[in-house]
Amino acid sequence: MSSPLLDKLLIDIKTAMKAHDSETVGALRVLHAQVKDATTNAGKEPTDGDVAAIVAKALKQRAESVEQFRTAGRNDLADKEQKEIELFRKYQPQQMDRSEIEALVRKVIEETGAQGKKDMGKVMQALMPLVKGKSDGKIVSEIVQAQLGG
Repeated sequence: MSSPLLDKLLIDIKTAMKAHDSETVGALRVLHAQVKDATTNAGKEPTDGDVAAIVAKALKQRAESVEQFRTAGRNDLADKEQKEIELFRKYQPQQMDRSEIEALVRKVIEETGAQGKKDMGKVMQALMPLVKGKSDGKIVSEIVQAQLGG
């Protein structure tokens, strides 16, 4: 099974190479290498969910870097990271909003029969594959805790 997101990434690398856009080529190659590393280590073909999760992680890392570079007065490096963030967002699926996550959490709690905070692991295990790459796990965890009465 091939990932349309990965296919788009590879096409964009070729396009950037033809345009002699070395910054874009470099950034996209790093992202492609991260996807390949993660899926090769897992011993499987990358899915859109895998690619989206890796893109989300890369976006988070770069956002933290921008903040640190700005604090250190390195606006040149912060601007470079910001450009990569804008570039990588093309490979991120539409993010779920809070109300969508809350509705999904209610459904999973009902399906799993979770009663309280002690069942949080069961709920998260069922929920995370459904939101992988479409939501921040931290937000999902907060919503689950709130709905389980934690």
